[in-house]
Amino acid sequence: MNKNEKFVITINREIGSGGRTVGSKLAEKLGVPFYDKALIEALIKKYNLSVEEIEDLKGRKHDWWSEFKRVVGIGQTLPDSVVNEPDLLTAGDIFKAEVEILKGIAESESCIIAGRNGFFVFQDHPNHLNILITAPMEQRIQRVMKKQNVSAKEAEKIIQKVDKTRENYVQKYTGVSRYDTHNYDLVINMKGKTEDEIANLILQYIG
Repeated sequence: MNKNEKFVITINREIGSGGRTVGSKLAEKLGVPFYDKALIEALIKKYNLSVEEIEDLKGRKHDWWSEFKRVVGIGQTLPDSVVNEPDLLTAGDIFKAEVEILKGIAESESCIIAGRNGFFVFQDHPNHLNILITAPMEQRIQRVMKKQNVSAKEAEKIIQKVDKTRENYVQKYTGVSRYDTHNYDLVINMKGKTEDEIANLILQYIG
């Protein structure tokens, strides 16, 4: 990946690994926007966007994503009132619209995208880096316990449920496993490392 040209970095991560935080810190260090799946999905639901509507936006505006952000007032996050909007589209509709938005973002600007399908969406992008971030189960349990204020047993149940749900989703829409290391350029284990240390490690890898 050449950081001096328009690029996209995707970060797939296990819940409780700290991968999302790594992505956010890496984006800050590189001076590029950071987008996660929750933001994109909430955006699609909030404005009930179809693939056709997104393609129309892209056709009418060369820098459609910047204009769209300005119009709907998107920064780095969306308020809870948006995230908690009721579902207006099916999962399949959301996936298709999400892919179009993600591709549009990457066409408009360098960025880092955290989400379970980024590695698939950008597999043919000319200047991309796909990263998988994992962590030992005990470390993941401790992190989920702290963030969600639950017991170790509850945290482990949450992890197992999210792992299964994400894997099923990825296999359904991409036909591959998110754990297949062939999907990634870089696989990182967070064991004993801080988010800043991993972000700096990725920066060194990029060069």
